[in-house]
Amino acid sequence: MRAGGRAVVLTLVAACMWLFVTPPLDPGTADFTAAQAPTIAPVVEPPPLTLDELTARVDPTVVTLSASAGYTGVAGTGFVVAPDGIVLTNFHVVENATEISAVHMGNGLIYDATVLGYDKSRDVAVVQLITAADLPVVELAPDPPPEVGDAVTAVGNASGAGVLVPAPGAVTALDQQVRTRSSVDGSRNTLDRMIRVDADVRAGDSGGPLFDAWGRVVGVNTAGLSDEARNGTEFSPPQAPEAYAVPIAEAVAVLEQVIAGKSGGTVHVGPTPYFGVSVRDVSVFENKPAVGAAVVSVTSDSPAAAAGLSAGDIVVSVDGIQVRSSSDLSEALIGRVPGDSAVVEWVDDGGVTSSGTVTLAQGTPTA
Repeated sequence: MRAGGRAVVLTLVAACMWLFVTPPLDPGTADFTAAQAPTIAPVVEPPPLTLDELTARVDPTVVTLSASAGYTGVAGTGFVVAPDGIVLTNFHVVENATEISAVHMGNGLIYDATVLGYDKSRDVAVVQLITAADLPVVELAPDPPPEVGDAVTAVGNASGAGVLVPAPGAVTALDQQVRTRSSVDGSRNTLDRMIRVDADVRAGDSGGPLFDAWGRVVGVNTAGLSDEARNGTEFSPPQAPEAYAVPIAEAVAVLEQVIAGKSGGTVHVGPTPYFGVSVRDVSVFENKPAVGAAVVSVTSDSPAAAAGLSAGDIVVSVDGIQVRSSSDLSEALIGRVPGDSAVVEWVDDGGVTSSGTVTLAQGTPTA
């Protein structure tokens, strides 16, 4: 499958010219007849769907998602991309989830679900609905991506009510960078190459499809205004709707890598390995190794704790490969699975270098 849409086969046709020897012509005369150019029928799109038509077409391809981790839960949305229940959604919908369930809006059935893979940097996750079969799937928009001014409609589980709500709007900008904040834990993430729209995307819409005027998916709804910004406060008036979506080509690139079963880059495939540390980048003002992943905390009874790591240590390598930052540590672990072993080297507060073999445990989707 080609990222972002159907493959287009271009056929090159060589135009041949024939040369003839002709007698001289009198001034002002000609002995040729101009060949009429072939008529090429223009490609005509069918008329755009009305909101009711779009809803009837696309709602049966959408699922509402509930993900829980301990005492907390997240409501989100996803859409079916394969009849056996493979669903695209946002990573932040399933992050740290220990249980995931989905309600299919076409047949009304409730499915348990599991995460097949994800890419936190693009906020995309691939989820499998267990026991699903013969489900209707979305149509992905062909290349090129939408243009500024194109009509779009975001569809999702607005406010987590379990009912799909369409939010019509238009594309207002492309290739945007946006800094997002989780409504659950306040964590932040920077996303690139985003589509900006003026649709009223709300909490619960995360992971849902952004459709064009013909019901084809052009993006994955990811971020919108907070309730305070949408409704206004005593100090500021309500803001006009503004939301962001991951381009479908970006999401499909993650999907294809996950289906191929190949972890790599920023994409993790399969069960998530658990190390048990919270880390940050080393500060240039610290009198420690100039680079590395600084350990903020270590979870008790974790593989990291068993190896002897403590808060304040600096992880400097994994299996002999230098760790220069917290993201380097994530990338060193992202291609691994529970049960894998790794030799971790670190420097403690006193400047003493230690190393140990860590056996990674079973974790929840995180990066």
